[in-house]
Formats: sequence, structure tokens, C-alpha cells
Amino acid sequence: MNKALEKIKCGTNEIISLEELEKKLASGKKLRIKLGIDPTAADLHLGHTVIINKLKTFQDLGHQVVFLIGDFTARIGDPSGRSEMRPIITDEQIKTNAQTYAGQVFKILSRDKTEVAYNSKWLSELGVKGLLNLAAKSTVAQMLVRDDFKKRYKEDNPLSIVEFLYPLLQAYDSVALNADVELGGSDQKFNLLLGREIQRDYGIKDTQIVITMPLLEGTDGVKKMSKSYKNCIALNDLPENMFGKIMSISDELMYRYYELLTHADLNIIKNMHPKEAKSALAREIVGRYHGKKEALKAEEEFDEIFAKKNIPDDIKEYRIKDEEMKLSYLLVKSGMVSSRNEARRIIEQGGVKIDLQKAVRDFTVKSENPFVLQVGKRKFNRIIREKN
Repeated sequence: MNKALEKIKCGTNEIISLEELEKKLASGKKLRIKLGIDPTAADLHLGHTVIINKLKTFQDLGHQVVFLIGDFTARIGDPSGRSEMRPIITDEQIKTNAQTYAGQVFKILSRDKTEVAYNSKWLSELGVKGLLNLAAKSTVAQMLVRDDFKKRYKEDNPLSIVEFLYPLLQAYDSVALNADVELGGSDQKFNLLLGREIQRDYGIKDTQIVITMPLLEGTDGVKKMSKSYKNCIALNDLPENMFGKIMSISDELMYRYYELLTHADLNIIKNMHPKEAKSALAREIVGRYHGKKEALKAEEEFDEIFAKKNIPDDIKEYRIKDEEMKLSYLLVKSGMVSSRNEARRIIEQGGVKIDLQKAVRDFTVKSENPFVLQVGKRKFNRIIREKN
């Protein structure tokens, strides 16, 4: 049991409570481990895999894992960590996305040992009476304890009643599935703990253990990885695109990816040349989801493109705080040219490139993701937006 517990604890943010988990494991019972993901986009991404890999740990230990596709809750969208309301997606989009999730998750989990569930099965049947009964088990004051809700309320940002229902519906999923353990990101702690309370309200005495996992930052190194933030590396990305995206992240973020996505010894990794370490990371990740042959092919293509374009291995990094700025101003600020007039002249002459693409005019550059800025044949900077 001690070895199993150490495997479960590894890489987690918080376990509530560890003592209860020890008791459940000691009982010898085959536990039901729940992880729910809403199909709000077509692809699972590397951020999801941080939690799915922990689900795989439980599966390898012989427990029953339940991959819950939130096809009902996707109509609302999880408000955790959001500063604004999510855009509404259609039932057709949800259905299409849900179909892709079931296939993608088996890149990690064993198909024949995984229970796949859809929360529309029981939430659609709640009806008005059931929903009112569920809503009565929480208060507005309890919801406003949440930092994200509290902040939006104080800043007079729209906060809909239906968003209050989301944590309750997620909690009811734990009742319907009789979950022993629920996994989630660190930003979901409120929802997961509410699941314990709602289980108790519905007569489940041995309530679920809550395990939270760290959030993986997206390629911008600022916000958590998310399709809506346009900073994600999807499991269904083409091998060459996945490889290129990983190679585009900052050195600092690379170590974070090693920590959350691999079992590599960071002491060894930090003694490697950053480019060598990043290539090794890209090979491992691409190989994991597309096979070693595709990973090596993607690396060869990447190296060939950079070699042909005479892009050096060691590119200086320049960090900016602004989300967007004029290209000419960025060239001056990063020290690549001496004045904006010179910058505009070089741009007009076709001497400026962004990620190997020639800039044809002085436009507003968005810094959501890192990119390589090039002036002439020999000046390079990797532009990275700093964390707030």
C-alpha cells in the first residue's frame, strides 16, 4: 500500500484528505476514480494529460477509472478561474467534440479497463424538481467565497445564475457515479470539495477524496493551457506541429513541461544544453502520442527548416509585458534596430521576419505565443511575453 500511495501522491498539489485515502486503499476495495472534462473544444491537449496521467496511475494500480465527458455541463462551461462568461456552444458542437474525446483519451488510458460516461444521462433527467432540490443545497454566500466569482462580482463583470449551478451539477456527477476519488486541476478545488458535501447530502457517508493537480501553462508561459487562450498543444496536432510548438517555448517553461509531463530527472536535464534538452522533450512528447518514427521525422523536418534558414541554435530571448505592440516599436525596444524610422525602412525592404515569415508592413504584433523575430540574416530574438 505504501508504494501505491507514493505513486498516487507523486506530482499532486493537494489530497483531501490523505488519511481518508489511506483508509480507502487499506480496505482493499476497488475504488471508483472520477475525472470529468467538458467537450468545449475538439481536442484534448497536454494540459489535460497532467490529470489523465494520474488517472492512469490509479488504473495501473487496479482501480476502476471513470472518464466522464461533460456533454451536459459543457452547455454552461466551467467558470473556474475565468474572469468572464464563457461563450455558449451549440449542442451539435458539443456532440462532435465529445466523439473525439472518447478516442483521444485512449492514447493514455487502457480502452478495455476504462468506463466512459456522459453526464447528460442523469442531468437531463433531473428535471425542474430535481434541479431545485440540488440548488437548495448551496447558498449565494457560499458561491461568492470563490475567488473568481468574488472578483467578478466586485468588478461588476457579468456573473450569471447558471454559472452558480455548474459546481452543483459537477458535484451531482459524483453522486451519480458514486465516486471514491475525484481528480481535477488546482483551479477546481471548490467544485471538487462541493462534491464531497453534495454526496453527503444525498446519503453517501464515505465521501470522495479530492486530489488536485498543478495547471500546465500554455505555450505563452502565462495562462493555463487552453484552446480558448490559443496557447495549447493538442494531442491531435500533426507531429511536426507538435514538435515545432514545443521547440518554440521558453527555456524556463521547458523545465516546467519536463516536471509535469515526464519522469525525467531535472538535475540531469538542467545540465544539458537548452536546445538539446528541448529537442529531447519534443521527441518524447511527439513519440508518446504519434510514435517514435513520427517523432524522429518531425525532428528532422524541424532541423532542416532551421538549418536552411540559417537560424542559429542559440537565440537570445527578449521578454515583453505588453500583449501587443507595433512591430517597429518592438524592433527598437528589443535592440535589434536603433530607431523606428530604420525599423520601418527595413520592414519595407523585406528584411524582417516573424517565425520565418516575411513581414510586409508595420503591423500590430500579438504576443500570445513566443515567436522568433529576425532582422536580416544574422539578428535573431525569441520574443516571449512575461507572466503578470
